[in-house]
This record gives sequence, C-alpha cells and structure tokens, in this order.
Amino acid sequence: MTRLAVNEIFYSIQGEGYHTGTPAVFVRLSGCNLRCDFCDTDHSRSTMMTVGEIVDEVSQYPAVTVILTGGEPSLQPIGELVDMLHEAGRRVHIETNGTRPLPDGIDWVTCSPKPGADVVLDRCDELKIVYTGQDVVAIAAGINATHRFLQPCSGQNTAAVVDYLLAHPRWRLSLQTHKLIDIR
Repeated sequence: MTRLAVNEIFYSIQGEGYHTGTPAVFVRLSGCNLRCDFCDTDHSRSTMMTVGEIVDEVSQYPAVTVILTGGEPSLQPIGELVDMLHEAGRRVHIETNGTRPLPDGIDWVTCSPKPGADVVLDRCDELKIVYTGQDVVAIAAGINATHRFLQPCSGQNTAAVVDYLLAHPRWRLSLQTHKLIDIR
C-alpha cells in the first residue's frame, strides 16, 4: 500500500474560493516544489502514513468533502488515495499549483498558479490567484477555468484586489475567511 508524507489531517470549514463555508476534511501533504513565502504549511514536519491509515482517519469525520492540499499534493503518488477515498464515499478536491499532472478521478480541481512557475494543467474547476500585483492575465493564459478568483495575499492588499476586480468583473473575490474568523 502506498505511503504518503502527511503534514496534518484536520476537520474544518473551507475558508477560500468557491466552496467557502463548506465543512471538509483537509489532508495536508508535505513537500512543495515552489515554497512560496506566504504558504501556511510547515514543511519541516511530516508523518509517513499508508493510504489506508489516511482514509481511516478521514472516516472519523462526517464531511463528504476531502481536500488534498499542501505544499503541493501532486508531488506524491496520490492516485490510490483518490480511489480509496471514493470507495469510502468521499468527494475529493485538490488544491494544486498546477505544475504537475494530476491523477484521474479528482472531483474538484483548484489551481493556484504562482509567478514564474510553469503550469501544466490546462483545465481546472477553480482558478485562484493569490494577488501580489503580478500580471493576472499572463498567469491565467491557457488555463480553462469554470470559476476565477483573486485573493489578497495574506489579507494585506485587499484594496488592490478590489480595484482589480472592479476593472475585471470576470474575476471574483476570495478571502481567507478561516483566518478572518480565527479557525483552522
């Protein structure tokens, strides 16, 4: 059985993007190929777990939605985990920087590309750009997304994001509501 480096597994409310306010189990995997300075993952710690152990822990919580996040979850072989979560009746979402291919069967893909990184995904359900003043059009080019969100970077530049949204109404605002209401 596949073993994955897990940073943490926790139950909370999705705080960002399209599914904001939805209860979900978060499986935060360790490791990232970009390591952005605003990332909220502690990359210095992880526990090796089999996919069976992960599914068992996820099954302790009543939410149907499981969000694979990180770091960058696609750096690890997550296909078996996706399949086993489906077998357990869960809906699998992933938050990815889009720089690596994803296994089949993921129910909702949130791609959050970063400046200077080569995105290999050409389709996602949700495109979420953490705005730091970069060229949003250039980053979003070539990515077919059903929903497009712009998010202030750590809540520090909300006014700039609102200004951008008002000039580009195709985009929607994503706030890190979990940080605003002080939950995990």
